[in-house]
Amino acid sequence: MKIGVFGAGAWGTALAYTCAKSGNEVIHWGYNGIFDGLLDLPKPEAVTRTSNMADLSSCEYWLIVTPSAFFRETVRKMRAVFNNQPILICTKGMEGETGQFMSEILNEEIPECKDIGVLSGPQFAREVATGIPTGSTLAGNERVRAGGHIALSSLYLQDCEDIIGTQFCGVGKNAVSLISGFLTIKASGENERALVFTRAWDEIVDIAVKMGAECGTFLGLCGVGDLFLSATSPTSRNFSAGESIARGEQYAGTVEGVFALRGLIKRAEKIGVSTPVLIEMKNKMGL
Repeated sequence: MKIGVFGAGAWGTALAYTCAKSGNEVIHWGYNGIFDGLLDLPKPEAVTRTSNMADLSSCEYWLIVTPSAFFRETVRKMRAVFNNQPILICTKGMEGETGQFMSEILNEEIPECKDIGVLSGPQFAREVATGIPTGSTLAGNERVRAGGHIALSSLYLQDCEDIIGTQFCGVGKNAVSLISGFLTIKASGENERALVFTRAWDEIVDIAVKMGAECGTFLGLCGVGDLFLSATSPTSRNFSAGESIARGEQYAGTVEGVFALRGLIKRAEKIGVSTPVLIEMKNKMGL
């Protein structure tokens, strides 16, 4: 299958390489032709890099892997070359200004796309790119999931139809990972860290269920699996950013947990769900 991958950071690069290793032809798009992810790893021959979105028009399946802060801008440009491809969202995040999920933005910007899916799970980019066993939740309709299994056949994929719940898991674990890193430095002890961690996750599940998500989704790879990986490891950008904030240091790069925490609170306010812990942690971190 011919696959288009939008986004040239570490995660976009890892997925482009994985699609190629799964036996597919890959056209990998980077903004202004800049490819800054995993440059020390050899590029598979099946991956062609481009800065021209039109080159991806002929692809049969699309993956979008841009940071949430640039998601809307990228999708808006993608519409001009859209050709009825299923689109798999691989960005874990919320738009900070609106509190919208990536699928909601995609529906607004490319309303003619009827086959939208979400990939989310415990996935560190470098480990995926180097072939270390990795599992993910693949959410969407049958067409999206069928294409996803071809595109990413080297991953263990757990099928799901709960697109909103799967996105909530990805967004929520970003926010809780940030909080967890902060608490590693600032909490009085492990008991307090576990208390706040659990209450914050409970609030996120409350928001999700109010919006129609299924509780069972939070027990899958996109939920407890991703939460375990990201909220306990300094390898996680969100976790390490939380530590930096606690030390009064500037964190590096785009940290999805910052946008996620702001977006979750805004969404909760709109639908009338109380989130005292999320609000308290946002204020303590000065976000």
